[in-house]
Amino acid sequence: MKRTAMFGILFATALALAQPPSHPARGHAVPASAKAAAVPTMPRYHFVNYTTANGLPNSHVYSVLVDGDRIWAGTDDGLAEFENGHWKIYTVADGLAQQAVLSLALDKRTGAVWAGTMGGLSRISAGRIDTYTQLNSGLSNDVVYGVAVEGDYVWVATAAGACRLNTRTGQWSLWNERNTPMREIWVYGVSAAPDKVYFAVWGSGLLEYTQKTGAWDMYKDPDSETEIVLLRNQGLIHDITSAVSYVDGIVWVSTYFGDSRYDGRYWHNFLTKDSGLPSNFTNSVKAVDGNHAWFCTDKGLAYYDGTNWAVYRPALDTGKPEMIVRDAAGHVTNIPVTTAPAHNYMLGIDFQGRDIWVATAKGLSHGIYQPKESYR
Repeated sequence: MKRTAMFGILFATALALAQPPSHPARGHAVPASAKAAAVPTMPRYHFVNYTTANGLPNSHVYSVLVDGDRIWAGTDDGLAEFENGHWKIYTVADGLAQQAVLSLALDKRTGAVWAGTMGGLSRISAGRIDTYTQLNSGLSNDVVYGVAVEGDYVWVATAAGACRLNTRTGQWSLWNERNTPMREIWVYGVSAAPDKVYFAVWGSGLLEYTQKTGAWDMYKDPDSETEIVLLRNQGLIHDITSAVSYVDGIVWVSTYFGDSRYDGRYWHNFLTKDSGLPSNFTNSVKAVDGNHAWFCTDKGLAYYDGTNWAVYRPALDTGKPEMIVRDAAGHVTNIPVTTAPAHNYMLGIDFQGRDIWVATAKGLSHGIYQPKESYR
């Protein structure tokens, strides 16, 4: 697969909103008499959806970031800030690098928001926007797919390698195929922690940087780029990686052919045929901790609690709200719900306490957590 074709998959596919019907999940149907006792309790949400009709500059939302009571949404037409029920929009006219905002990160120490766009990296702080591009800084490439903040450093995933900005000194470090093991240079995602930094690299799997030593390592699919899994749980599920989330010493990786979890010793891979994933085509993954994670796919939002799965989406055939639960034995149950995310093509997620905010191809969705006693 050519890199240009992959670029088309990432963006053009997000705009191809018609989805073919498919079976909601794989597994065995639970007899009606046994459902009440057998169905695991999974989180439920009341979804409130935001589009251009109520404030967004564009309903195509690439990224979402929770900043306390403030929510940031990266759209196709600028950056939207939501607070106290009101929207504030930042555009190129305000100093934003480019109108399409692909990624967002928060510097929790300073409150600055970093926005990766199709035309550079922007820092929004106290109403001021500073922009970094290839022309005025050491940014590797102006197409910024991912950004993460850890300590004094801003880590950036671009269409031409990875880079790092030291916010104290202003110095940049650049990495590509010449000074790392990466074979391709399209870096789609980054996740940074004090000990390790991970990059999802299209065609080169998962790249690991050790903060203490500055050493690089690379994890690849043992089956190479074949779409058939020959070696189960023997390594990364596929080299076409789309995102990475590193939390509590556990690495979660999303690809367009399934997903992986790595604890530093063992791999565990997830496919639709043996998990609750609604699709193997996963745009992003975000971990809650080492055992719980959310997967944003092209056919719905999936939550994994370490044992069971839940899927939240508008049904692919009817468009009606749908929640599907799959237990460890493979039993699948449809849970009656009245609301769903804005669209089944999911692009990003962030957490606000027990609530979730989801970026979709047709709006931003706020999943308001429903306590168990409200289920009846």
